[in-house]
Amino acid sequence: MEALSDIALHGLGLEMLALIFVAGIWAGAINTVVGSGTLVTFPVLVAMGVPPVSATVSNAMGLIAGNFTGAWGYRREIRQVKSVLIKLIPASVLGGVIGAALLITLPEEVFGRVAPILIVVSLIFVLAQPRLSAWVRARAARREAGTEGSVQSAEPATQDASAEPSKTPSMPTVSLVLMLLVFAAGIYGGYFVAAQGILLMGILGIFLMANIQQANGVKNLLVAVVNLTAAISYVLVDYLLREPDERVILWGIVAIIAVASTLGGLIGAWVGRRLSPLLLRAVIVTLGLVALFVMLRNLFIG
Repeated sequence: MEALSDIALHGLGLEMLALIFVAGIWAGAINTVVGSGTLVTFPVLVAMGVPPVSATVSNAMGLIAGNFTGAWGYRREIRQVKSVLIKLIPASVLGGVIGAALLITLPEEVFGRVAPILIVVSLIFVLAQPRLSAWVRARAARREAGTEGSVQSAEPATQDASAEPSKTPSMPTVSLVLMLLVFAAGIYGGYFVAAQGILLMGILGIFLMANIQQANGVKNLLVAVVNLTAAISYVLVDYLLREPDERVILWGIVAIIAVASTLGGLIGAWVGRRLSPLLLRAVIVTLGLVALFVMLRNLFIG
């Protein structure tokens, strides 16, 4: 037992590493069900004394596995609207590269000042998510009802919407506004990561002519693409432009969160159906406020 208690990684003891693992499972599950799982793992890392930039980079890289697990779970919905990805994925990639470049090249003091603002923005998205989701669902229902009405007027009454369930969302269009907003969300995601899924869900729900399940599938894939793009940028910059003692990626933390978020992504649907969304949101907001307090204390007290 004493040998186990002596285990440490990046200056963190076994108890802290176990807490990171649990937070990674929770984040993977939340990302699949709700989004904003970063607001679970990021505050935990910051509260343990991990520098904010290292916490953001390592956390984003670790959550990639869970992101792709969630996207895989929505592979059928993604295939139904795969034509939109030809335009949206490049926008996400470009935004992710820019966001990652800003994060890893700007002085850490800049992130220390900007991150509290982004945490507040992320928490607002989390708190607004129920209303946002309800509004998106209502909009999708009105759109589908309008299409069903037009189909029924042209066909016999026996041929209702169930006869052609994918007719309306099978040919979604991608406007310039949607591409620009996805690009902006990519910059946000590459720089800060947290709550980009909720941000994207709002954008896609408004501007993508698809049902909410298809929009959620596209959201999961775009988040995974942004995080993967940002991770590649982090690695290239860290190892090509930084001296060994200046590198910010903490590979041990990346590995722990990767394994945990993969497990969380696999059980996310099961967890989401059994835990109250209010409880999930309360935990996210609480941990987000903890991170905000810690970062403001470090910023003003040092």
